[in-house]
Amino acid sequence: MQSPNASALNLLQKHFGYPSFRDQQAPIIESVLAGQDVLVIMPTGGGKSLCYQIPAMLRNGVGIVISPLVALMDDQVATLKQNGVAAGCLHSGVSLAEQRQLARDLESGTIDILYVSPERFLTEKFVAFLSRLNIALFAIDEAHCVSQWGHDFRPEYANLYQIFARFLDVPRIALTATADQHTQQDIVERLNLRQVEAYYCGFDRPNIQYRVHSDLTQPKDELLAFIEQEHADDSGIVYCLSRKKVESTAEWLIQRGINAIAYHAGLSPALRAHAQQRFMREENIVIVATIAFGMGIDKPDVRFVAHLNLPKSIEAYYQETGRAGRDGLAATAWMSYGLNDLVLMKQMVDNSQADESVKRIERHKLDALLSYAESIECRRRVLLGYFDDEYAGDCGNCDNCLHPAQTEDASKMAQLALSCIYRTGQRFGAHYLINVLRGKDDERIKRNGHHQLALFNMGVEHDKNDWLTLLRQLLAQKFIAIDLAGHQTLRLADSCRPILRGEQTFRVRKKPLRKKASVRSNRFVSSENAELWAALREKRMALAQENNVAPYMIFNDQTLMAMMEKRPKNRRQFALLYGVGEAKLERFGAEFLAVLEAFDDEKTVSSEQVIELFKLSEDYQVVMKQLALSESAVYKALAEGIQSGQLQLNEVVTISESDLSQMHELFLQQSGSDYRVSPVVDFFKPKFRYGEVRCVRAHFMLG
Repeated sequence: MQSPNASALNLLQKHFGYPSFRDQQAPIIESVLAGQDVLVIMPTGGGKSLCYQIPAMLRNGVGIVISPLVALMDDQVATLKQNGVAAGCLHSGVSLAEQRQLARDLESGTIDILYVSPERFLTEKFVAFLSRLNIALFAIDEAHCVSQWGHDFRPEYANLYQIFARFLDVPRIALTATADQHTQQDIVERLNLRQVEAYYCGFDRPNIQYRVHSDLTQPKDELLAFIEQEHADDSGIVYCLSRKKVESTAEWLIQRGINAIAYHAGLSPALRAHAQQRFMREENIVIVATIAFGMGIDKPDVRFVAHLNLPKSIEAYYQETGRAGRDGLAATAWMSYGLNDLVLMKQMVDNSQADESVKRIERHKLDALLSYAESIECRRRVLLGYFDDEYAGDCGNCDNCLHPAQTEDASKMAQLALSCIYRTGQRFGAHYLINVLRGKDDERIKRNGHHQLALFNMGVEHDKNDWLTLLRQLLAQKFIAIDLAGHQTLRLADSCRPILRGEQTFRVRKKPLRKKASVRSNRFVSSENAELWAALREKRMALAQENNVAPYMIFNDQTLMAMMEKRPKNRRQFALLYGVGEAKLERFGAEFLAVLEAFDDEKTVSSEQVIELFKLSEDYQVVMKQLALSESAVYKALAEGIQSGQLQLNEVVTISESDLSQMHELFLQQSGSDYRVSPVVDFFKPKFRYGEVRCVRAHFMLG
């Protein structure tokens, strides 16, 4: 008989297609199989789900997984079914007929894993039903929700221990990606985990590049440039603070050619479901959402997460940015914020109905986030340090490492600003104070007599943004404070006295010169493999639509990359690819092997043959049929013919002078020398085919 470890490895390879366990997955699984209670702190994308899925499949009975996110439950179940695992879920969106069938399957023992919402789990009816089943384990996903120290406290989670007390012989595994030491202790105590085995797997996500901008005059324009230059063909998430900003930002992006959609709690359930489905099933879509509304995203190919406002805490920021690059491939966390964000976030904390003890926690968390945002040190080191996860040295993959910040002495500016706050009576906001310092001709300033102050107009050499940056950094370092009771006015803190008296210097980040950022490229497909990559993605999308699932549920990007790099020739070789289990091998192996075989066959047909036949037929479809080539292969050869002078553009593409000029401009707007076709195709969609635009690029000798 196989040992538990060998049995677990067999299931991993058979159903999930992974050759081996990662990090501490194996010992975690062994502990659960042995019946121990377990606490798992593992970064997003680190493989937490397997830590309870495989034990649930191996232990006698059904594994019960408590999850607060309906969308995530549905997604996990759909993915498990694609992998040949018997799973189901129970929440408010499941119909009565589906519930009855699920109950029959559970009682017959044909379900290995059941996902359930905490609200349903706590009902007496469900507990009575559980008592009739064999329970393999209880898994508490997003376990930080049990703690008021956590960033997403759910009252229902605090009552879970009452149910667990009725099933003392069933092991419990609590899992989260975001929990500091206070939260970890709270999880153990509130869930009453017994003789718990704690597994701390770290918080680092090395594939994510962190960037923070605090001085952008046009943040939406900068966001657009970031998407167009680095993530034009990618899926991403943009977080905003308010529903209104979500909708206006989504509309603004759509007007500029970005495939975007809005998502927030104020939308109807039908619209939210539509937005969720589009995001999960399209491969180049940007969803704009409120940071206060958790979406339960498990989409592995999200290539960027952008914040147009400050999130509420480092835990929230870590979890939200963690939705990027879950597949382990390169991704970006981009954030822009300003003084107004800070004022608003502080106001939200102070005006909440929470107890004062909770407000103190929230203020502490906001201060920690601001320290991270304003830091000039390695962002990864600061971020991980918050979770007591020491990171030695610099990461080399954040803005502060790639472009080390320079500081300058701003003591005189700080003294002016502090004096202005004091001389005006500590009862005005940032913009009024800046107008005084810059000597603005303003009726309100005259009415208050502040135009007669000696410091009036003394700060005119610095622009408005310089002063906003200074005030924000004075606020971040607690030399000034926001008086929320006084309509968000600024007041002095006792700690500012040494600066006012000239006994202490005040340094700020030096204002950078405006230039295109030189950042590490996040593209992971070389130009020579672009054709095959596109063909594999086309096949994946077709199969996803045929099976009514998200594309990554067929195969994720890592598996497509393995196909592209390994070029398997038969089922045996295909079965060895990362992420290919038995179920997917049977269902999809032949389809992808055919794509790979066709691509190799196309290599044997020369460009000269394609060009010669096209000259005779003047129809790319005739060439495709007679030479058994794909459309992309034909147009690739035609583009080569245009670039070499064997063909003229007007022989291949019918295009007006104005469209030709517009295409040329769109190509030249791209950064670097990698002139990509997709953004231009998207701009003109559906007027021109991908291959036609590729030929235009060749006409301009751009690629």
